[in-house]
Amino acid sequence: SFAEVKCSLCVVGIQALAEMNRWREVLSWVLQYYHVPEHLPPKVLELCILLYSKVREPQVMLEVGASWLGAQANRRLPEFGGLLELYLAQVLLPLGRFEGAEELVRGCAVLDSERQRELLGTVGESRRRWAQRQETRSAAEEQQEPATETLLGVLSQKLLTMLTLLRRALRSMSNHFCLLPYKKMLLATFLLYLVVVRLDPGT
Repeated sequence: SFAEVKCSLCVVGIQALAEMNRWREVLSWVLQYYHVPEHLPPKVLELCILLYSKVREPQVMLEVGASWLGAQANRRLPEFGGLLELYLAQVLLPLGRFEGAEELVRGCAVLDSERQRELLGTVGESRRRWAQRQETRSAAEEQQEPATETLLGVLSQKLLTMLTLLRRALRSMSNHFCLLPYKKMLLATFLLYLVVVRLDPGT
């Protein structure tokens, strides 16, 4: 049928755009032919979710997937349950949308109670791992701040020492500089900079 041919051509187009590294254009290109997310064929939606998950841009499919799954006509499709689980695993959980994931699972009539419990357990486990990563990240940032402050303190102290040495050297040689012509004084200052700052082994 025409719908099957159209879907097949879109699948080929998605694969071609992905191979040409033009994946950012995929969703807008597909919606030119289907106009609204609710009308996307299951295979096209599946490929889009997998593609944007692979390139770590799952947020692109957040509203599209929600619109498709929320359409009453799509809930009668045999692919609905599989796409719901795919959307859950590849979009909602990686984005930390745990409450939305739980609501989606509880509100899905095509899932039996056992499968709902399994998916809710998956959501709970993902939430715990997410919280652990956040705690680890916060602890790492707290450890990094004192280290940064220490480094800045060392650099500031070193700069202050170099400036003090330079000031003393200029002061001790000021009488001599006054006897030099202007250009020679600039040259002597530049040479002094090279000796004191640029040739310092700690810089």
